[in-house]
Amino acid sequence: MTAHPRLPGRLATSLETHAAAWPVAKSEVGYASDYLTLTVDTIVGPDQQQHGRVVVRPRPAVGVVAVDEDRRILLVEQYRHAMGRRMLEIPAGLMDVDGEHPQQTAARELAEETDLVAGTWHELVRLAPTVGYSTETITLFHATDLSAVPEAERIEREAEEADMAQWWVDVDTAAEACLDGRIIDAKTVVAVLAVART
Repeated sequence: MTAHPRLPGRLATSLETHAAAWPVAKSEVGYASDYLTLTVDTIVGPDQQQHGRVVVRPRPAVGVVAVDEDRRILLVEQYRHAMGRRMLEIPAGLMDVDGEHPQQTAARELAEETDLVAGTWHELVRLAPTVGYSTETITLFHATDLSAVPEAERIEREAEEADMAQWWVDVDTAAEACLDGRIIDAKTVVAVLAVART
């Protein structure tokens, strides 16, 4: 490995990481539900020192970048209690049906939240948005060849989803909103910028 010629650190020839995990000396469940589990873990570093860490362990999730024939992205606007405000996001949801493939979950969430079905699906990217304290992973899909769910087959939305609005936004306009702070949801920022690059 070669050192950077002027600054601390080494020059990378590839972007592979080491798989080694620090041992867990103790793990206590602080909270558990169908949605997530929170544990308080004691990990042991290479120097044998112990360190306490809180880990949030939600179910995996999916998100959908639905793009129409004029390169408009569908965003949903909904209230998010944790943030105390309405947020602009791509349609998304938890993988909470046993045995369901991520793309199936994505199709179900797209239909439930937006009354849309897609004829073409591509896995876009997989991300872990909050690695400092959470095991959450989100698989993002690019959905095209869109059509409407027949009215008789649409579901009735509940809670925050009942108050949800849908907005079609030009890809470049959505990308600008990600970069200037109007859109701050991590999965949406990643998804929009990934599609804008294509």
